[in-house]
Order: sequence, then C-alpha cells, then structure tokens
Amino acid sequence: MHLLSIVRIIGILVMCFSTTMLVPAFVALLYGDGGGKAFIQSFVINFIVGAILWWFCRTQRHELRSREGFLIVVLFWTVLGLLGSIPFMLFDMTHLNFANAVFESFSGLTTTGATVMSGLDALPKAILFYRQFLQFIGGMGIIVLAVAIIPLLGIGGTQLYRAESSGPLKDQKMRPRIAEIAKLLWFAYLLTTVLCAFSYWLAGMDAFDAIGHSFSTVSNGGFSTHDASMGYFNSNVIYVITTVFMLIAGCNFALHISALSNLNRVGLWKNYYRDPEFRFFFYMQLIFIAIFSVGLYLSYDLTLVDSFAQGALQLSSMSMTSGYTIFDINKLPSFLGTLLVVSAIIGGCAGSTSGGLKAIRVLVLTLQANRELEQLVHPNLVKPIKFGKDILPRRVVESIWAFFVVFIFIFLVLVMAVILCGMNAFDAAGAVLATLTNAGPGLGSISLGFSHVPDSAKFVFAFAMVCGRLELFSLLVLFTPAFWKT
Repeated sequence: MHLLSIVRIIGILVMCFSTTMLVPAFVALLYGDGGGKAFIQSFVINFIVGAILWWFCRTQRHELRSREGFLIVVLFWTVLGLLGSIPFMLFDMTHLNFANAVFESFSGLTTTGATVMSGLDALPKAILFYRQFLQFIGGMGIIVLAVAIIPLLGIGGTQLYRAESSGPLKDQKMRPRIAEIAKLLWFAYLLTTVLCAFSYWLAGMDAFDAIGHSFSTVSNGGFSTHDASMGYFNSNVIYVITTVFMLIAGCNFALHISALSNLNRVGLWKNYYRDPEFRFFFYMQLIFIAIFSVGLYLSYDLTLVDSFAQGALQLSSMSMTSGYTIFDINKLPSFLGTLLVVSAIIGGCAGSTSGGLKAIRVLVLTLQANRELEQLVHPNLVKPIKFGKDILPRRVVESIWAFFVVFIFIFLVLVMAVILCGMNAFDAAGAVLATLTNAGPGLGSISLGFSHVPDSAKFVFAFAMVCGRLELFSLLVLFTPAFWKT
C-alpha cells in the first residue's frame, strides 16, 4: 500500500477543491450582502491543508492499484466533507456548530438534500450559492472531474473512476480512455445544467434562483434557496421543468452520451428505448407518478392539472432521491407517503446522479424472482437471466444480491446506532433510510429537517450519506482484513 502516494494525491485534490471557495466569494462581492470574508478564509485554510499534504509527499509517485483507488476515494470524500464544513462555521449568520456544519456539508456533497438550516430567505446570497454549488460538484463526482482535468496526478485514472462510479456494470467502458469518459460525462452534466437554468429563467425565476436550482436539480440534490423549497414559486410550469430535469439526471449519463453519439444512425427515442434499464425506469416512473397524482386528486382540493404537476414533482423528487418538497410527507395519506418511500429505495438508473438501490438492480432481482417462480413449476428448466439480448454473467447477479443484503444489514446497524444516540425507533429508521438512499426527506420527525436530532446522530447520518453516495462496497471494503494485507 503506497500510503505516501495516496496522501500526495489527496493533497492535490484538496488544493483543487479549495478553488471552489472563490466562486461564492465572488457571489458575495457581486451582491454585496456579506459572506465574502468567510469564503476567502476557507480558501486559504483548504489550500494550505492541501499544499502541506502534497509538499511532504511530492516525490512519491507510484502506479495505483484497485486498493489505493478505493482508499483515495473514501478519504477524499471524508476530507472534503470535513473541509467543506468550514464556511458554515465561519459564517456568523448560520450559527452552526461543528456537528451541524459537517452534516450540512456532507448532505450537499453527497446530494442528499437533508438540511439543518432554516431562515434561508434571510441569508446572504453567498452562503445560499455555496450550498447549491456543493451539490453541483458532488453530483457527478469530483473524482470523475479530477480524472478528466488533472494530469498532475501522474497516474492512470481507472481505479479512481471505478471506485467512485455507480452501478453493477460500472466496469463496462464507453471509450478506451477513462479521462475521455470523465470529460464526456462532465460535458453532458454541464450542458444539462445550463439547459435547466435557462428553462427556469424562462419560466420566471430570477438569475440567481435559476442557476442555484439548476445545480440542485441536475445533481438531484434538492437544496433550495428558500425555506418553502419549490413551493415558494407556486408555478406548475416550474414544477414540470423540475420534474423533467430530475428524471433526465436520473437516467444513466453514459446512455445520454451514447444516444447523442448515435443520433444519425438511430432515432433519439430508439437509442434510449432499446436499453432495458431505461425501459424499466421509464415505465416505473410513469406508473408511480400516475398513482401519486391520482391519489392527490382524490385526497385534496386540487384540480387535475395541479395534482399532476405537484404529484410529478414530489414523486420524482423522492424517486430520484432529490430533496425538494412541496408536501409534508407525514401529513399525506399513508398509502401516498409509503409510495414515496418505496420509490426512494428503488432510486434512478446506474450512472446517474440519483441514489437508492438503482433501477438496474431492482430489474435484475425481478428477473431472477420470475425465473425462480418458473423453476418451481418446471424444476428442470434451464433459463439464463437476460439483460436485453445479453446473458448476465452469474458474477453480476451474485454481486447484486450481495449489495441488497449488505444494504439491509447496514441499514439495521445504522438504525441501532441512531437509537443509541437518543432517537426513537421509528424516527431512526426514517432518518437512516433518508440518508442511506440520499433521498433527504423522509418519514417521522425528520420530514422537514434534521436540526433537532442529537449531534451524535448527525455524524452517523453523515456516514450513511457517504455509504449511499459510494454505494456501500467502495467504503465497506476498507473494513475488511483482506484489504490491508500486503
């Protein structure tokens, strides 16, 4: 294990991250409502920390193996979350202690969208922009960005990309070079964000809200610049725009790139529709949105159009594990509230900015369950599990089952840990599910925020967010004895 090489790389990445503090500092200068000093100080602190880490290990250059890649990703997300909390603590108007600042930072970077902050409408623009910007850089993964634009690493980026990216088929490559993949992913991500911001602006948002909400929409983070979240705008047009872009970001970005690359040979819709995961995802979202919207229409005094617009936003926000809310989940009819939780557990597609189990895993589990039922009727039946026209390797199916089992196990362990921190069982389960799936809001007392939960529990939730963002195995592999054996 080349620990000094790992420290050098972490130092470089931290120095790169420090420059993001200059963006909200510029926003503070632009609006003149305060906050610039906190971000300049944060930039200096972050840059010095990164420079120290790099300087003492600058001569250590070794080729990365898989083990080093996993360790770098986990350490970087941990260090990033801790350093990202500095502006929240330096900013006087937020009044956040260390636990709250760490929670808010991890929630933004992991695009969970859970918050401990209130009174957002009265805060300076700089701190509001910073919260949104954290989600933007965390949405596609700053590790992928680093692989794309930082040749200073002096290493192949395969292990970093593999450790950070999501989904059971993440080892499949679109292009021969990992750096090229990362650049294409970030180009698609940035283009989608620009289109989203422009759409918001055309729909009536001012420029600041349009840019800020495009960051949280395309990242499926769900932070807002207003306490009322998307309900502040009270516009069906904005609700529909939000829904559309959350669903676009909930699709596999590799599929977006492939569809656009093959546009001349096959129609755009056919490029998407021939992908089995997309078909499953598409029909599942249509069914969920229809059921939820009809439920709202029957339960509240809403027109059919309002029910669809609001229902599509709220359902998609939970299903894509974003954090936007226009309803208190606890006050919804029990069936609708449960539907939201189920949709959050499933999540979006692999290779997207959403969390949850991912549609591809749920699809494969469904296909295997169907095969088992058929084999009960026909015991001698030999039927492979097919993903489209391809037969899924047994190793992939096994890894999906392993992920599902580990997900349940980690959920139970974290629930017990949160109960020990002082929360009751129902609230603990709802909060862990909301953070482990990176959904943000959830059932119980945390439906409208996490400010009242014990500080010790907030650190558990921060760990749960990182677990969800790195999809468990990239983090848990560090706790196995085999990982540390030479």
